Amino acid sequence: MKTDEQTDPASPQATAPASTELPPTAPCTVVWCGGRPYVLETSAGHNRWVGTDHRGRPVALTSADLQRRGWTHTRAS
Repeated sequence: MKTDEQTDPASPQATAPASTELPPTAPCTVVWCGGRPYVLETSAGHNRWVGTDHRGRPVALTSADLQRRGWTHTRAS
């Protein structure tokens, strides 16, 4: 049985990623998002997470993007 919170797309539970923890801030840290690794690059005070998309093209994400998509320290099996 589903509750209103599970079916309502505007509810925080429906839109929040599995981890509400902020991504790490140490340079060269690796996290996993969507089954792909992302490495933190820092330059002149700007942080970005660099990885590849499903076609191997470079992708840069912000920490907010990673948090919204959901991330982990380990690769999902």
